[in-house]
Amino acid sequence: MIVHNRNDPASAVEEAHPAMGRVRVRTLLTIRWLAIVGQLTALLVVDEILQFDLAMIPAMVTIGISVAINLWILTRYSSNEWHNDRGAAAYLAFDIVQLAVMLYLTGGLDNPFALLFLVPVTISATILSLRSALYLGVLAVFCVSFLAVYHVPLPWPAPGFELPRIYAAAIWISLVLGTVFLMFYAWRVAEETRRMSDALAATQTYLSQERELSALGSLAAAAAHELGTPLGTITLVVKELLHGQPEGGEVHADLELLNGEVARCRTILASLARNPSAGVDPAVSQLRFDALINDISGGYGDDETVVAVHAHVTTPAPLIRRSPELLQGLGNLIENATEFARSQVDLEYTWDDDQVELTISDDGPGFAANIIGLLGDPYISTRPDSGRMGLGVFISKTLLERTGAALHFFNQGRGLGATVVIRWPRHIIDLTMAEDGSAEGDAVSNPLGHELQNLRSWEHSNER
Repeated sequence: MIVHNRNDPASAVEEAHPAMGRVRVRTLLTIRWLAIVGQLTALLVVDEILQFDLAMIPAMVTIGISVAINLWILTRYSSNEWHNDRGAAAYLAFDIVQLAVMLYLTGGLDNPFALLFLVPVTISATILSLRSALYLGVLAVFCVSFLAVYHVPLPWPAPGFELPRIYAAAIWISLVLGTVFLMFYAWRVAEETRRMSDALAATQTYLSQERELSALGSLAAAAAHELGTPLGTITLVVKELLHGQPEGGEVHADLELLNGEVARCRTILASLARNPSAGVDPAVSQLRFDALINDISGGYGDDETVVAVHAHVTTPAPLIRRSPELLQGLGNLIENATEFARSQVDLEYTWDDDQVELTISDDGPGFAANIIGLLGDPYISTRPDSGRMGLGVFISKTLLERTGAALHFFNQGRGLGATVVIRWPRHIIDLTMAEDGSAEGDAVSNPLGHELQNLRSWEHSNER
């Protein structure tokens, strides 16, 4: 079922999850308070216990500026508010500069706490846009490079201590490389998490809308029951009035029309009462696997592309449930194959006592080498220049896995086309072998299948 006039899923995702680059004020405040406490503790230990003659006043002033900014933010923002990308980047940029000033006063890269440069860079990569993370990474590398040359030496006790030049250079290289590596690694991991969360949010949005439709079905059944009595009363009154009017008169004709319309209303309400979800999911009947494949494949192919079905079986076909998950999942994959095929798409199926297998192959160019290992993940498009969202294969894989299937993607050979192999354990898909025939029905009745179908339909309408 396709429901029109729904909210844009992209907007729903944005509402469900904070946009990239947004972070709570409380989160950054907490991190800075921890940094302030750590810096104060380190200074006091080194000055009072180790008896190092540090530049305590400038160092305390630097820490005091951090405290003042935190207090200013507390008075201006609620701790539950969100920093945007630019605000969070500016916040972390100050932390990098403040740490650089502290290290300048306490030995530069000779100070083992220089490792803390990695903290704001890693945080920025996980919560900010790639551009902001790059700016902060460049700032951190500049500060590290500056401190490698310019800093106030640590007041070591006599006879003093100085790192060899080659070791000092190695520290600089390790910090620069560590900053770059951690920044890109953390950003990549966070980006994958965001993409999965966005795809899940889009699916959950449609799931919520389907639940609302189910509630409307129940409401329709209740309304049909409640409206039966007043419609019955109207019918009786109309019949009484008809007896008092001469046939052929204008009033008699109007009453006959009214009586017919009331009867029509009662018929509609009776139909809703018997099946309030009629039209939502019109096909949950049982049929053989080969009949299902023939049924689905019949809707694809044209004058240029032939969809051919091949069977390699000698035993009776499994009896399966014609569920929306199977229809939409297989239909999407066959449609993709026909779009890429030069002239033919082959559907080959077979089964034995242990499993049921379907192979979908085409004679097109095959899957691109750089995405074949990622197929099935959200936002991975087989047509990167088409403007599509890259959710088609993800939706098909999710739907078919809900029926117990395992999917495998590979190329037949260079220039010989792409192949998708789908396998089900027979005891899961074959209703005659299932211990509980309702097991598959539970998956069918779950509205998630409809939601992913709606999401796919929305994606297609967006492409056109």
